[in-house]
Amino acid sequence: MSEVRIEKDSMGELEVARDALYGAQTQRAINNFPVSGLVMPRAFISALGQIKAACAQVNCDLGEMEQVQADAIIAASNKVSGGEVDAHFPIDVFQTGSGTSTNMNANEVISRLASTAELIIHPNDHVNMGQSSNDVIPTAIHVSASLQVLEHLIPALSHLKGAIDVRAVELNKVIKTGRTHLMDAMPVSMGQEMSGWSAQLALGIERLQSSLPRISALVQGGTAVGTGINAHEQFAEQFAAQISKLTGHAFSSNPNKFEGLSTQDAAVELSGQLKTIAVSLMKISNDLRWMNSGPLAGIGEIALPALQPGSSIMPGKVNPVIPESMAMVCAQVIGNDATITVAGQAGNFQLNVMLPVIAYNLLQSIEILANGARLMADKAIAEFTVNKQNINNALGKNPIIVTALNPIIGYELGAKIAKTAYAEGRAVLDVAEQMTDLSRDELEKILSPEKLTQGGITR
Repeated sequence: MSEVRIEKDSMGELEVARDALYGAQTQRAINNFPVSGLVMPRAFISALGQIKAACAQVNCDLGEMEQVQADAIIAASNKVSGGEVDAHFPIDVFQTGSGTSTNMNANEVISRLASTAELIIHPNDHVNMGQSSNDVIPTAIHVSASLQVLEHLIPALSHLKGAIDVRAVELNKVIKTGRTHLMDAMPVSMGQEMSGWSAQLALGIERLQSSLPRISALVQGGTAVGTGINAHEQFAEQFAAQISKLTGHAFSSNPNKFEGLSTQDAAVELSGQLKTIAVSLMKISNDLRWMNSGPLAGIGEIALPALQPGSSIMPGKVNPVIPESMAMVCAQVIGNDATITVAGQAGNFQLNVMLPVIAYNLLQSIEILANGARLMADKAIAEFTVNKQNINNALGKNPIIVTALNPIIGYELGAKIAKTAYAEGRAVLDVAEQMTDLSRDELEKILSPEKLTQGGITR
């Protein structure tokens, strides 16, 4: 038996693998774009299946398609969205900028799955009824990104924030040397320090939520150029209602299909929020790395869990692998945002022509941020231990606490006390007692590290 079969499309005949569910147009794209080996993400293909199922149901409800046809398309589309036929979506990300190849890939796969000897489902006439690649692919970007943010990223960031909040309460009475410019500064509690991380994550979640209404607005129904040619006049609104029902999340129909087809501004906005979250997580990761540094020649305030050997040559070395992994995730997300920004500028007249690369990078950013956040929560934040001896030793030798005496003795004398304490390796309390008229009891009260974390003017 031959390992190939002959398929036909408007350009002629083509050999296709015998067991492939796709047809000629998909095969042409496979032949034309052997670029990277990267294929469209699982979340995107899932959204594509949901969109095709929703379109079939809406076309049936509007009297444009027979129920038996719609049922066959929906059953086949569910296999696509469920991941049963992912191997039959082999087209490279770097393909035609509209994503037409991937849309036709879905149409052909669904057509073949839905057709029987008694019922022929055509990829264009039936599966793609009332649709264009130009509205299907942008809709798939919005649906997949919305679902991934709602179902994965926001829960992961909330999980990380919760882990930080638990440790912040637990460690709120641990007073440590604050640092600005990586140099000793006034004391803070470890709980206060971690509250800053928590606030970063809370604001990141707020930023995502603020973008959701726009990334949840769908252009389906605009068809080729935004006019809705070949789609029922009620198609767009009913599609938004149907996809909301299928996914369990609220989607709306974009009121201006010309904006939705010709731009990817909502995706650029969401990517910008992801970049901001990446910057926040990079900051948290680097703080953890510095606090963990050492353990003997660094700051050594905490010890992150020892997860794996850290060197192929230095026995006993253990590295902060989870924050390092998170930092690389953040770098990737920042780079992805640059790609999405450039791609977002590729809206020429009625269509953006870098849709597949926007989809790939946006969904990758969401996925790796979510996965990294959960690892950070469970394998770094939840389990690090505190080296109170190192913290207390550094705090006891920190001359910068003399800052609290400024309102009483003035900046100049305070600077002299600090420099003397540094030079002689003495506690600032002892030097201040010698160089001021304040009693030791007064100095101990004013320079109490715990009190210094409470702000205000100490008296």
